[in-house]
Amino acid sequence: MPKKKFQRYMPDHRKIRDQKCLQCFGTLLNNQALWHLNRHSLARAFFIGLICAFIPVPFQMVLAAAGAILIHANLPIAVALVWLTNPVTMPPLFYIAYKLGAWVMQMPEQAFHFEASLEWVLNGMATIWQPFLLGCAILGVISGIMGYITIKIAWRWIVVRRWRRRHQHIG
Repeated sequence: MPKKKFQRYMPDHRKIRDQKCLQCFGTLLNNQALWHLNRHSLARAFFIGLICAFIPVPFQMVLAAAGAILIHANLPIAVALVWLTNPVTMPPLFYIAYKLGAWVMQMPEQAFHFEASLEWVLNGMATIWQPFLLGCAILGVISGIMGYITIKIAWRWIVVRRWRRRHQHIG
C-alpha cells in the first residue's frame, strides 16, 4: 500500500506533539485521527496543507495544524506541505499569485521592486495587496482541491493495481 511509503518518512507523533509552536493546541493533539495515514486523512492533509501554503503569513504551520485538527487530516503531512512556499519558492509563487489576482480583478499590473524589509511590506504592499491576496486565495484553493483529488485517485489506482497483480499471481 502507499501507506507504507509515507510512513517511512513520518516523524514520531510524540515529537510533533512536543513542538513548542503546537503547544497552543494542548490535548487536541491527542486525537488519534491526526496521526493515522489512510487515503482520506492524506487527501485532507493535502487539501489543508496546500491551501495554507499560499497564505502569506509567517505562521503557516500553525494554521495548517489548526486546519488538520478541524477536519481530522493527517497533521504531519498538512504541516509539512506548507513548506511548498519556502524562502526559495516564495518569490516566484507569490509573484504568480499577484499576476493572477491582477488579471482576475482586471487591474493593470503595478510596477514594484521587492525588498525584504519591514518598510517595503508596510509601504510597497499597500499598492498591490488586493490582487496579491486574491491570487494567493485562488492558487491555494485550486492547489488544495487538486492535491485532494490527486491523492484520492492515485491511492485508489495503486490499491487496484496491487489487487489485480495479487489476483493474477493466484489464478
